[in-house]
Amino acid sequence: MNRPVVRIAFAPELALFVPAFRRGGHTEAETDGASTLGHVVESLGVPLTEVGALTVDGTPAPTSHVPGDGETIEVRPVARPQEVPGAPLRFLLDVHLGTLARRLRLLGVDAAYESTDIGDPALAARSAAEKRVLLSRDRGLLHRRELWAGAYVYSTRPEEQLRDVLARFAPELRPWTRCTACNGMLTEATLDDVAEQLHSGTRRTYDVFARCPDCGRAYWKGAHHQHLEEIVNQVLAEHDAAS
Repeated sequence: MNRPVVRIAFAPELALFVPAFRRGGHTEAETDGASTLGHVVESLGVPLTEVGALTVDGTPAPTSHVPGDGETIEVRPVARPQEVPGAPLRFLLDVHLGTLARRLRLLGVDAAYESTDIGDPALAARSAAEKRVLLSRDRGLLHRRELWAGAYVYSTRPEEQLRDVLARFAPELRPWTRCTACNGMLTEATLDDVAEQLHSGTRRTYDVFARCPDCGRAYWKGAHHQHLEEIVNQVLAEHDAAS
């Protein structure tokens, strides 16, 4: 018995995930007659985390639809800003995205980060247990069924990664409220609270401090602050321009 054959087209935004011959229009794909549309799309290389609307013969269809012979399928990217219902928006980043994690925290975005490679099953399980959107450049990881939610990070450059994540999810920004080291919420601190972490010159020069109750790290507007402030100001300016 001949297997069903469908015509499928992927939006240009998804071209990264499919072979060259499947870019730019409809191509034929054989199915087994039992697999769902979601399975078919993933089997062709596209993680469902990156898929938005699906249509079959011009009609919206769920991922649970079982494609039939001769159907024409359109696969579109997720809408932006993307809504993530079911829990407050917060993220989990894998071992390769440390700079992105620190920059998200700098902006006050809840961004948990695994600084060691704990393995794909553990990352996916943490995403599910804590209801966090897993950010990764590992396509295989984003195919895991146990993920609560996920998103592919398209660029290798931290500034572009940050811009893309903010544009995709539009999280609330509250700069200078999180610890960039551990993701804890910062509290105001006095000089006495943090004196043991400061050099004598710092104690004489600065009088405004913050402290992370979770890891104990102290913060003040030191020499590194100007660079961080430039990052924050640029993001806020782009955010205001897009509003």
